[in-house]
Amino acid sequence: MKNIDSHSHVRGESVYLDDIPVVRGTLYACVYDSPVAHGRLLSVDTGKAEQSEGVVRIIVAGDLIGENQIGGIVPDEPLLADGEVHFQGQPIAIVVATSEELARKAAKKITAEIEPLEVVTDPRVAAANGDLIVPPKKFVLGATADAFANCVHVFEGKTEQNGQEHLYIETQGAYAVPTENGGLKVYSSTQGPTAVQRAVCRVTGLAMHEVEVDVQRLGGGFGGKEDQANAWAGICAVATQLTGKPVKFALHRMEDMRMTGKRHPYSSDYKIGLDENLKIVAYEATFYQNAGAACDLSPPVLERTLFHCTNSYFIPNVTVTAYCCRTNLPPNTAFRGFGGPQGMFVIESAIAHAAEKLGVSASEIQRRNLLENGDEFPYGQLAESEAVTSWSQADAKFDFASLQKEADEFNASSKYFRKGVAAMPICFGISFTKTPMNQARSLVHVYTDGSVAVSTGAVEMGQGVNTKMAQVAAKVFGLSIDDVKVHTTNTLRIANTSPTAASAAADLNGKATQIACETIRERLIEVSALMLGKETPEGVTLSDVDWKTLVMEAHLRRVNLSEHSHYATPGIGFDWTTAKGHPFAYHVYGTAFVGVTVDCLRGRYEVDYVKCCHDFGTSMNTAVDLGQIEGGIVQGLGWMTMEEVVYDEKGKLRSNALSTYKVPDIYSVPKEIAVLPLETDRDNLAIFNSKAVGEPPLMYGIGAYFAIRNAVMSFADCSPEFDLPFTPEKVLMSLYSDRS
Repeated sequence: MKNIDSHSHVRGESVYLDDIPVVRGTLYACVYDSPVAHGRLLSVDTGKAEQSEGVVRIIVAGDLIGENQIGGIVPDEPLLADGEVHFQGQPIAIVVATSEELARKAAKKITAEIEPLEVVTDPRVAAANGDLIVPPKKFVLGATADAFANCVHVFEGKTEQNGQEHLYIETQGAYAVPTENGGLKVYSSTQGPTAVQRAVCRVTGLAMHEVEVDVQRLGGGFGGKEDQANAWAGICAVATQLTGKPVKFALHRMEDMRMTGKRHPYSSDYKIGLDENLKIVAYEATFYQNAGAACDLSPPVLERTLFHCTNSYFIPNVTVTAYCCRTNLPPNTAFRGFGGPQGMFVIESAIAHAAEKLGVSASEIQRRNLLENGDEFPYGQLAESEAVTSWSQADAKFDFASLQKEADEFNASSKYFRKGVAAMPICFGISFTKTPMNQARSLVHVYTDGSVAVSTGAVEMGQGVNTKMAQVAAKVFGLSIDDVKVHTTNTLRIANTSPTAASAAADLNGKATQIACETIRERLIEVSALMLGKETPEGVTLSDVDWKTLVMEAHLRRVNLSEHSHYATPGIGFDWTTAKGHPFAYHVYGTAFVGVTVDCLRGRYEVDYVKCCHDFGTSMNTAVDLGQIEGGIVQGLGWMTMEEVVYDEKGKLRSNALSTYKVPDIYSVPKEIAVLPLETDRDNLAIFNSKAVGEPPLMYGIGAYFAIRNAVMSFADCSPEFDLPFTPEKVLMSLYSDRS
């Protein structure tokens, strides 16, 4: 069973936002955005633009009928700047014209008078200024102060982590069409249809039942379209409301890069204490998150950093604190891993630091501290751990000691090329950490010809969730996958959806679909028993009667062949007043061994292999899951090694195009990616025991950073700073840092 969209994808027939046929009379939007990162907006001159060819209307903040606000968690993000601008790229005015080209041409004629204010781009500076979006968050386990006093070894350090551009193939965009009685239908490239619906209602003043949001599929999201799609849908909706015409807006690539937020950069401090047996006794960390100019999803991203601050390790004494710092950058947002990778990188850096100072392999410290069943996470949940199992099975298959020995022997005989290896265990919690978001609905129809239609709140964005939804229905009914069609994600069919995020969409929506299908199946079995002349349905199966005959008979007997079901993840919850609870339905574990070769004359490197043992649970679609693992690994490698987001001191994005922002290409991917499924019979709350696979594999890429670092240290007497991405330029500077 492969991806049901593969055929249409390779033929270019799959429909994305820009492929939707436009309605006659459609207008096109463009925005004039702030040329400075921070200042008082004194005036906006739209006169020349209003006289420009094809311009129908120009909209500024004062024109909105609804509220000029799209902030969800904290109301701090206006749709259009009003009074102040807070980042370069912040929308100030909307130009609506008869063509995309004319709208962009007119937008260039708008000018604004802006009084400059101080620009802050460093989260530590923002924290020192007291400019926090929400109060600090903190986890405490045990007593670190007492524990450090008894540690044999204590090390302290600092890490810097840059952001990451989502670079989805399909840019942000929306298309709004007026409907009867003042309503709106919005086609949006979003991971969160309900979030878009709420934002549109807010800026237009409409009620939610007057706004329909429809999503066919996305050309990639990676978290960048979870909340940030709201602005562009809101812009189109406002323009449609004020002109009475359909309005479309699809960003150009450089607009998208300039005006949208990235993965959150972090600056962090750590302190780690070990005993004589290399057991980690105590750990402290302070995280300074660069949230950008508005809240967006920064607080929950920050929280997940804390939830994953100890990765796959049990540490009895932990104190971790996180600050959500407001800066003058575009509001940073969700990105695959959602804060988890940032927390993991810091603990891995602390372990690497300790290993370097103690003259041991980091893998030895890692292995001795892996979580075991019953160990407590800093947030109170007890581990049902596969950490030791995944390490053992990876080692049995790939033999880490042999990989290290091969690298050592190569390095001993090579003058200018060095190999490095590193281990990267992972532990990633699956569920939204905001408990009410862990719910989903599914609408299933069985038609009288025997075909099945499924509608859920899950958004297909290349991860294969539609395929898995179709598989659920096909399996429950005993049908071919060809008999099932998964329809668009639509807020009229499925209301109040959680976003497709947190690697939870397949579980939540799949479980809801399973419930709906099983409910219909039980009704059909009762009909089947009647057709077979049996007094009870006991022992009767769907296969006892021809499927199409059974369905038609059920319809003739006036049996309901539709079901709208609800699923809420059981047994989870978290209380921030105590910072303790059971937030995750389950954890995904795994261990990767990563090998690299560094050219020590040029600073360039190749990733030779990523060999991992990964916890699928019981995969319901191995082809889809392997694709997610391979893609996640490469995206993680990109963040670790080459994807460098650069803003200057004035808050201007310098890495604003594919000529200045490097992502992994075919020459950058590992020469070998080997994936060994973890052998386990442990039950879990995943759909059909098939564990979530979207986000966890990205963390394997962290191993590449430390493999490169090990190779560099084998060549030069140096201790490279923990500063990612480890670009070839940084590698070269590290290799020759002791030379003038």
